Amino acid sequence: MRVLGTVDKALKLLDFFSERRPAIGLSEMARLAGYDKATTRRLLLALERNGMVEQLLESRKYRLGVAPLRLARVRDATYPVADIVQPILRRLVEETGETAHFSLASGGALATIGLEESPRASRVSLERGEVLPLHATASGIAYLAFSPAAVVEAVLAGPLQRHTEQTVTEPVRLRDALARVRHEGLCRSDHGYETEVASVAAPVFDASDQAQGAVAVATPSFRMTAETEARIRISVRRAAVDLTRAFGAMPPPALLGEAA
Repeated sequence: MRVLGTVDKALKLLDFFSERRPAIGLSEMARLAGYDKATTRRLLLALERNGMVEQLLESRKYRLGVAPLRLARVRDATYPVADIVQPILRRLVEETGETAHFSLASGGALATIGLEESPRASRVSLERGEVLPLHATASGIAYLAFSPAAVVEAVLAGPLQRHTEQTVTEPVRLRDALARVRHEGLCRSDHGYETEVASVAAPVFDASDQAQGAVAVATPSFRMTAETEARIRISVRRAAVDLTRAFGAMPPPALLGEAA
């Protein structure tokens, strides 16, 4: 169990790298992870030995190594998600005028692996690889609503971080939200993860008919009128159905809009 705990801690460090933060120093990494510097250094050295990170000579900061790149190429070659996802995300942007993204479940959160940004000057911006919490985002709630009970209970057991004043952290309220999404097949979220951002998301299923992630449209809150939301909901639902079918699954009745 101790070895597994160490592996979990080390892999957690990889989640902090992103397009906006490609290199991270020891002190910053320790702060982000909530570990002491000695523990963080030990974990980074283990990752470095295995090619997961590498240290830059001049700045002494760490960046992703060659091992994740090799694994990503294997993943893309054997499971070409981008070829399936990107055309549908582009269609979502054309239909809604807003940013569209697709996320897959990864380590108790969602990782954004597909992204098409709105062409508008005022828009929601994300990064490929950005990690989204399950309890505080429309994508997370949409995915969680159709996840196994053990996954749901593990998330609700916490800790449930508050990202904004509107983040829902009470398990009772989250259970109510999950029930609504199971019935409707869609999740609407406002200000839960970022202030002034509204999103509509739907779950996406894999060939085993298990929820694997979510597709969503995100917009500045001031543009989410009732008319706009109705249009976005239609587009997001259709995108989720098309993605689910493309991955070899049968969309559940709620996703098809057939819930009783």
